[in-house]
Parts: sequence; C-alpha cells; structure tokens
Amino acid sequence: MIDDLTLLTFESETAAAITGAASASALRDVEHAALGRDSRLVAARKQLGSLDPEQRRTVGKVLNDVRERLTAAVAARHDELARSERTAQLAAERLDLTEVPDSVVVGHAHVVTQTWELLEDIFVGLGFQVAEGPEVETDWHNFDALNIPADHPARDGFDTIYVNHGSPGSTLLRTHTSPVQIRAMLAQKPPIYVIAPGRVYRRDTADATHMPVFHQIEGLVIDRGISLADLAGTIEAFTEAYFGTGFSSRLRPNYFPFTEPSAEFDIQRPDGSWLELGGCGMVHPNVLRAGGVDPEEWSGFAFGFGIDRLALMKFGVDDLRELYANDVRLLTQF
Repeated sequence: MIDDLTLLTFESETAAAITGAASASALRDVEHAALGRDSRLVAARKQLGSLDPEQRRTVGKVLNDVRERLTAAVAARHDELARSERTAQLAAERLDLTEVPDSVVVGHAHVVTQTWELLEDIFVGLGFQVAEGPEVETDWHNFDALNIPADHPARDGFDTIYVNHGSPGSTLLRTHTSPVQIRAMLAQKPPIYVIAPGRVYRRDTADATHMPVFHQIEGLVIDRGISLADLAGTIEAFTEAYFGTGFSSRLRPNYFPFTEPSAEFDIQRPDGSWLELGGCGMVHPNVLRAGGVDPEEWSGFAFGFGIDRLALMKFGVDDLRELYANDVRLLTQF
C-alpha cells in the first residue's frame, strides 16, 4: 500500500540518482525508471482507486507534488550536463593565438602591390593626389572624351572587352586608366595634380610581356603655364626616385590621340642602354574641353606606364606570367 512516507522516500532516492547522473545518457535512464510508463509513480497512481476518498486526495496530492519536483530536478540536471559538455568541447577546441609558432610563415604584399604602393609614395611625395575610377567604364569616358575617334584601331572588339550593359558597344572593361583623367577634370576645378593607379583589361594573349589583365598608373597635371619642360622634369624626378641614381630619362616624339605633342619616355640604365617605359605628352585641347577645362586658360600634361613592367624591372623577373603563377618559391624572394 502506498503512503506519504513511501513516496517521499522514493523521491529522495530518485533525486540522489538524478544528481549523480554523470551523462545525458545516464540521466535518461534515471528519468525513464522514475517517471516512465513502467515507473513506481505510475504504479502508485494506479493504486489510488483502492483508497478511501480522503486518503485518495492526500496521497494523490503528494504523488503529483513528487512528480513535479522530480521532473524539475531532471530538467535542471539536464541543463547542468549540457553546460558542462559545452565547456569541455570549447576547452578541447581552444586555440592559443597569443603566439605565432616559429614554423608559421607570415605573408607579405605581392610584388605588384609593393610596386603600386611605392609608386603612390613617390608621386605623393612629388605633390600628387591619388584618384580612382571604375573598372567598368562607358565608351565615352574610355574613348570619345580622350579624342579617340570611332574608327580608331584601339576601339576594335579584338582589343576591347565590351560588356552586356546598355546599348551595344557603350560599356566596357576599361582598356587604360586614362578615363580617370576625364573624371578628375569633371569632379574638380584646376589646378589638378593626380595619379590614377588601377587594373585594366585588353584582349591580349598572355606571354612574357603581356597579360589580358594588368595594371597601369596614369598621371595628370592641369595648371596655368604648364609646358613640356614640366613634363620632362617630372619624369626625370620620378626616374631617379624609383630606379635610383645613375638612371636618367629622355622623351622621343610619338603620337597619341589624347596628347599633342606626344612622346614616349625611355630610361637609361647605368650601363648606357635605353628601355622604353611609357607614353606621355601635353593634354590635347579636345580632351581638356571634354573635361570641362578651358584650353585657352589652362594647359597640362599626362603620362602613363605599366606597373607590372616596373615590377619586373625592379625585382629582376624576366617573364610577366611568373608574377601570377602563385609560385611561393618565387614570391617569397621579394
């Protein structure tokens, strides 16, 4: 026969078993034995019908209270075990980030990035500001505003990568950083002293000196009284700052639709040999007008060259493709 004392003794024993359960699996076994279908509590509930009404009410209340307390104890122990297991898991997975092992090799900037940052430092030191522009450009910014007529070979689909946006042939991946010249002139009034480093795209087959994706840096100066002598002096100052003493530069006549007069600039190595570096010239009046600048009041010069080629020269790499092969044995040398 069930009574209050028997139920309280059962509760005490079960509570101790719940507290002593060392794992979720052990706790489930205790819960099943104490509160499950075949438990003593269920059996006791079935015996209530044999008691007189007064005794049934008393024992029934104790039975319900015991069941509620044991259910709460199981839930509390379950939470404790879950927290304990989570803490153990975190401790097992913990990583010590306070020290870098000697065996870990710390990376550094890529060769092209190093060259890019060095060029920015040099020209900022010469009084230039860094300007940026979108890599997906309009046909007008990339060609028309730069005095490149519609029948110019550079606009042929074999050289230029057009994108499916707007009317056919109106949007492209920029083929040079010169569009930033136009954007700089439209964004601010002269005087303007900016450089524009960035990524450009052409339909070139990868070889030792060409890549379909490469990097250029563009320079633009717009001010009163600017002459070709200012351009030559800027190129000479850059040459000495980048390559060091013993190097010099020269300008050779050439043709570019966006400059007049136009020139190629070369550098002379200490051994006396010359190497072509890039193009330059006085900004064409039509380009000034496209940028909203009055050519009767202002004049300027522009220059541009490949960052990748400068990286090859500075670090003594012979093949441009090597810079993008991601061979750690090569890249860790610089």
